[in-house]
Amino acid sequence: MKRQVHGLHGATQNGDDDLEGLFLVRVERVFYRWHPQKPFFTLLLNILEPKEYAGRTICGQLYSTPRALWKLNWFLRDFGYDTDLLGRDEVDEKALLGLRGIVHTSHARLSGRSFLNLERFAPAADWEEVSTAVVNAPDGQEQGHDL
Repeated sequence: MKRQVHGLHGATQNGDDDLEGLFLVRVERVFYRWHPQKPFFTLLLNILEPKEYAGRTICGQLYSTPRALWKLNWFLRDFGYDTDLLGRDEVDEKALLGLRGIVHTSHARLSGRSFLNLERFAPAADWEEVSTAVVNAPDGQEQGHDL
C-alpha cells in the first residue's frame, strides 16, 4: 500500500540537535520497555524553560539495569517522585506524569547515530539558581553545583 505524505522529501532531522544544555522540564509521557539485557524507561519531557525552547519536547531513556539504577533513582528523587513508592522499589508510570525538574542534556554518537543523553538532574526549585549560575559562568559551564 502506498501513502502520500506531503512535505516528506524536504524533511530533515527532528531538529533536536540544538537541544543541549540545561532545561526545566515536565514529564509528559513515560513508557517502560522490557529488553532481556537492558530494560529502560522512555521519557517524553516538555520543556518549560528557557523560554526560547518552551513547548518543545525532549525524548530520552533511563535504563533500569542493576548498574544504571543509581541514575534512575537520582531522576526520581530530584523530580519529586513519591517516596513511599520509591521505598517499595515501585515505579508507577502514571505517578511520574506532571513531575517537574531540571535536566542537563548532551548528544552522543554511536555507530553513526546520534542519541540524546539525559546526563544530570536537579529539583525544579533550583532552576533560578542553576540557570543564573550557567549564564554568569565565564565559559558557559556551571560552577559549584550538581549540574
